[in-house]
Amino acid sequence: MFDSLPTVLMIVFEVFCCKIFFEVFGKVRYKGWINAVQLILLVSGVFGAVKGFGKIFVLKQTSIILIFAGFMFWHVKISIKKSLILAVLYQALLLSADYIAFLIYYSGLVSSGETTSVTYVLESVLVVLFGKMLLYFCVLIIRKKFGKKSTEMLVESEWLKFLFFPIFTIIVMVAMFSVFGYVETTEQVYLLFIIAFGMAGMNIVEFYLINDIIEREIKLHENKIFEIQVKNQTEMYQSISENFDSQKRKTHEYKNQIVCIESLLGNKKYPELEKYVKEIYGHLDKELDAIDTNNVIVNAILNTKYQEAEEKGIVFVFRINDLSQIRMKDEDVVTILSNLLNNAIEACEKCDDKKIIKLKFVIEDGMVIIAVKNTFSHPICYENGEIKSSKISRTEEHGIGIKNIIKVIEKYNGSYIIKDSKKEFYFSIIIPA
Repeated sequence: MFDSLPTVLMIVFEVFCCKIFFEVFGKVRYKGWINAVQLILLVSGVFGAVKGFGKIFVLKQTSIILIFAGFMFWHVKISIKKSLILAVLYQALLLSADYIAFLIYYSGLVSSGETTSVTYVLESVLVVLFGKMLLYFCVLIIRKKFGKKSTEMLVESEWLKFLFFPIFTIIVMVAMFSVFGYVETTEQVYLLFIIAFGMAGMNIVEFYLINDIIEREIKLHENKIFEIQVKNQTEMYQSISENFDSQKRKTHEYKNQIVCIESLLGNKKYPELEKYVKEIYGHLDKELDAIDTNNVIVNAILNTKYQEAEEKGIVFVFRINDLSQIRMKDEDVVTILSNLLNNAIEACEKCDDKKIIKLKFVIEDGMVIIAVKNTFSHPICYENGEIKSSKISRTEEHGIGIKNIIKVIEKYNGSYIIKDSKKEFYFSIIIPA
């Protein structure tokens, strides 16, 4: 039984490493109990290949690669060709880790010297397990390098803390090799064996524990983004609704004004008529929308923000043209404009002297150009190449707003520039029309 148990445990560890490796390059197809079934079948398949072709290296490796490729194609949303290539790469990585482990052991750097036949077998098992830990460490580095969402949630310092446990486990295993010469009983050997496998298993448990926490944080982050998008869209549609209601009231008022004009005209009260017309004309001029881009959504946002800026004593300068042919989705236009102008207005509010916002929103040479320049007084902080808000309130919302803008830009294969100089903040966007 002892001959089979280490082999099964090694294969289980290899399978989990393979699962982590493949999930870097594709999304999981199914969740729940089917994952457990896949793992059991995969372990059984690899164990059968090892036992069936144990003495024929080429056949054993070929069958293991095909088994990994088939089951990972079932587990992860990737093509069968990509699955086969990744299986070959993973098996090469696995063999390289085993080779390095045995190279270190047989070089005498960590070997304990002479041992009995029983301890020699167990020591060989530890050497193989040491190789699996090297494999696991390499898989984590690959996940850090090529992973997407899950790696974005961890900064460099957090990754270093996360890697501490596997590095510590590798060091402990190396230390075990050096004490094997002083082991006197088989019970002590088995104890070292259990400790080594236990620590290796705890690494897998730690990985999935951290991964579950990260996935939960990602969901909370996405929910926060969704709430902000809904808030921006609700504000925009509310603005359109208010403008529509206001237009209906104005239509009713115009009828009454026309009746009054007709009455003054019929009674030939021309001085009173002239005074009244001038009065309603001035009032009408203030109520008309200042901006018309031939795009209802853009008009609603810009006119709303223009009125808000005017009420707060902010000078708003526009350069716009016909945006009727813009192909961006309405919700993406809302995300960019609402976040950019909200941030610009809030920054200008804190200025003691100049309060100016300059907006350029045009379609030129087949490109959509959106640029916002605004004055600011508080220093802008940067962290890891990203803007860190100095606002006391809604700091998380501000950060998510910037990230939402960048996400939309990347969605349309656009580019952007962010810079600040001479107390002016500049955010420029270019997106293919």
